[in-house]
Amino acid sequence: MFSELSAQREASSLLCRPASEDQGPVFDRVLQAYTPCSERFKLGERSFSRQYAHIYAARLMQMRPLLTERAQQKWGVNVRIRKLCDLQTGEQCCIVGTLFKHMELQPSILKEISEEHNLLPQPARARYISDADELILEDELQRIKLEGKIDKDKCVTGSVIAIYGAEKNDGKFTVEEFCTADLPLQTPRPSLSSDKFVLLASGLGLGSSHADSMLGLQLLVDMITGQLGDQGEQSGAASISRVLLAGNLLSQSTQNKEDSTKAKYLTKKTQAGSVEAIRLLDELLLQLVASVPVDVMPGQYDPTNYTLPQQPLHRCMFPLCSVYPTLQLVSNPYQANIDGVKFLGTSGQNVSDIQKYSSVDSHLDILENTLRLRHLAPTAPDTLGCYPFYQKDPFVLEECPHVYFSGNAPSFESKLVKGPDGQEVLLVTVPEFSSTQMACLVNLRTLECEPVTFSAFSADDDDESEMNISH
Repeated sequence: MFSELSAQREASSLLCRPASEDQGPVFDRVLQAYTPCSERFKLGERSFSRQYAHIYAARLMQMRPLLTERAQQKWGVNVRIRKLCDLQTGEQCCIVGTLFKHMELQPSILKEISEEHNLLPQPARARYISDADELILEDELQRIKLEGKIDKDKCVTGSVIAIYGAEKNDGKFTVEEFCTADLPLQTPRPSLSSDKFVLLASGLGLGSSHADSMLGLQLLVDMITGQLGDQGEQSGAASISRVLLAGNLLSQSTQNKEDSTKAKYLTKKTQAGSVEAIRLLDELLLQLVASVPVDVMPGQYDPTNYTLPQQPLHRCMFPLCSVYPTLQLVSNPYQANIDGVKFLGTSGQNVSDIQKYSSVDSHLDILENTLRLRHLAPTAPDTLGCYPFYQKDPFVLEECPHVYFSGNAPSFESKLVKGPDGQEVLLVTVPEFSSTQMACLVNLRTLECEPVTFSAFSADDDDESEMNISH
């Protein structure tokens, strides 16, 4: 797609003799209309004195009308919709509630520090699911155990769903069917007359010791700024209207947790690894923002608050590039309107957390599940750090995006999902650049997505390795 457009440009090749001694043509970068829409993820006065039960109550209140409507569409307008306190044994009915997954293997600090039972610390696990897990449905007043036709391994705590079935004599609810809120309504996507691209990249991993990663990163910057290739490639680079960096700009190695436990006199003259990494990031961003608008999202290893929603990085950390109006420091999650195409995405913490507590392997499938649940981070605040919201849950999707992405994925995947009311959403898992040397390009006109790979010399490669850039 992108490479084909670049090849079709009428321009000379690098292997041809220069036509003249002049500088050559100058390609103007395409312009786009941009409207940030992340206000609901911005925190004003922060208070952590509230209980987390309020966010579950607010989530259920927001989702109940949506799920009631969806249940009536699925099981008929005359379906009995009951609350748990009104259940009658043997009656076929529908219940709307929040799932709680009781997991024996779920890490608990109380288990680890318990002295009366002399428990050993739990071993590190990639997943915490087991056959002994139980599903429980809660509403404002009561809870009930679930059994039947619902896959407990694929469900996670915090999901608001509607179930249909009946309560048995043993006090458990036998599920016959269930449904989610599914995709919200979507604003029609405008028709664009020309191809415009948004480049998505994540997991730059600055501050690590991999030199080949830095070479690939510089190649990426050179491609975006039009300093690679012949005139056809430069003309193609001019069609990249925006760059979005989706978190983990710094490497995990910049977080030295041992320094926080050392005596102050031992760390008095040492410098945190993140200081040099931020300086490198500032210099890289300076090259980009001088040529193209850039949105910078924070991630798990970046110097901002740990809990979701993560607030934008502070401008004082970027003395070189912060003077450019093309630099936008944004929150995680991120939402914006680019030429009428609505983008929504995260740096990947929500997807990685769901993967630990469910049997779903693919990041793309998890991304689709959160879209159909109509919630960005259902496992927050149970196993994912989250601010204790009181009156409203900002992670509930009120409008359907056109592009829904997740950063720091192990590999690149994309998929076009269609909703029951004609919605079309492009799902994209943006790979971690430091390990895959890969970014991806989204065409705003067609909603097509393709990866861009930068491979370079590495100490682990054979002598016959060669550097290449492929679309």
